[in-house]
Amino acid sequence: MNVTDRDVLEVIRSSYDELFPAERKAADYVLENTPEAVNLNVAALASASGVSDATIIRLSHHLGYSGYYQFRLALSRDMGRMQSQEDPDEEGAEETGQDVLRPIIDRYVASIEAVGRGLDADTLLDCVTLMRNAVTVHIIAQGNTANISAYMGFRLERLGIRCTSAQIPEYFVNHISMAQEGDIVLAISKSGASRRILDALALAGEKHLRTIVISADPRSPAAAMADYVLDSSGGVPLNLEERRKGFSYLNEFLTAETLIDFVANEKRIRKDQAERLEWLLAENKL
Repeated sequence: MNVTDRDVLEVIRSSYDELFPAERKAADYVLENTPEAVNLNVAALASASGVSDATIIRLSHHLGYSGYYQFRLALSRDMGRMQSQEDPDEEGAEETGQDVLRPIIDRYVASIEAVGRGLDADTLLDCVTLMRNAVTVHIIAQGNTANISAYMGFRLERLGIRCTSAQIPEYFVNHISMAQEGDIVLAISKSGASRRILDALALAGEKHLRTIVISADPRSPAAAMADYVLDSSGGVPLNLEERRKGFSYLNEFLTAETLIDFVANEKRIRKDQAERLEWLLAENKL
């Protein structure tokens, strides 16, 4: 049987005696903290279990997975199965169309509010300054977020900011390779771990270009490479089972839309910020 067809926790238990001591430390953490572990990237799991990033990769290979991503995806799948068994749908209950619709809308509203709480106005304004002063903003994204990059490029150019955007990685890498001094890169990656996005950010670093990253994982490799990070998670860790099924990119679109709104209304927002600060200072004056 292929390892991906087996329960991950059972794979760990059956291979436990063959693991090296450091790998066992990581395996112990996963066995004892499965709900938390499923949402951790390589660096986060290594830190939580007290081992190196390389140990996490070796553990994944030792267990028979192609890499940590496959291991984590399988673990998330198993968690989803367990939750389905623990929370079966109630039978016989009749639901109206509104009963079905309301929880979905409420979830969207809660997501929007959470993203709003997680974004920092000062960071957004810093990004606006960077974009306003840039010669060209190279917007890069891959896969499901590629459409957001095209939308951002169109909206920002209508606001007078020169942009490039491309859905094919070879194109946006080429744009960055030909970038000039004063250009910046804006990357959109929900996971913050897309290989093509990381390669493009590395190239931007080599050319000393300033970078902005929109990501739902502020501890991701992409976030670590950026000058500014706009957290689109809303405080909710990534769920890889949802990613496997193809889940919503509403948060990334909302973060992009908020940044565009800050660009469009920068003067008013800065004025409001200054007036709030003045009122706070006034409270400490006679």
